Amino acid sequence: MHLSLEPIQKSITNTKMFRTKFTGLTKKQIRSKILVRLRIQKEEDRDRKSKIIKEKLFRTQEFIKAKVVMFYLSFDGEVNTKVMIKEAQNLGKIVAVPVCRKNRRIRPCLLGKTTRFAKGPYRICEPAVKKFVNLRQLGLVIVPGVAFDKQGNRLGRGKGYYDYFLSRLPKKIASIGLAFDFQILPFLPATRRDIKLDKVVFA
Repeated sequence: MHLSLEPIQKSITNTKMFRTKFTGLTKKQIRSKILVRLRIQKEEDRDRKSKIIKEKLFRTQEFIKAKVVMFYLSFDGEVNTKVMIKEAQNLGKIVAVPVCRKNRRIRPCLLGKTTRFAKGPYRICEPAVKKFVNLRQLGLVIVPGVAFDKQGNRLGRGKGYYDYFLSRLPKKIASIGLAFDFQILPFLPATRRDIKLDKVVFA
């Protein structure tokens, strides 16, 4: 899989600071520190950066070419995808969102402009009426994460949903992570089970 990260080096302007803060930490410790940053970030900063990220994402060839885009439904301080989803639909994209099952499986589900939502596992919103999409119909998958590194590794919330989902994704389907600059680290501890992303778009 070709790895082409949105210029990550530019976001690491003080590499020594990042290494001092995160070197030697476990995934659990890194996750805990970054989640605090996500939750305390000012809402106006989150919205401003999310808008920049949306503009960058929409300029990528992967997004432009994709007919069906799977977004995540943002929560808990993540990069806001609400406006992205609406604008993607207005551009004629078919949008799918993840539905999480208790067996740690994700199924892509169509999201219409007037879809009603219900709370799923972990209190994450999902469509109340579900129309599932075959994996092979997807053109692009937008992936959430707690942290990312310049090798394309991703640190999630520790449940393993996306690692399993991405491992089943046909290689021709691109995966792009969305992040704030403080979520980009020089290095993350990774194993063979961790699936690298094609790109990370951040601001």
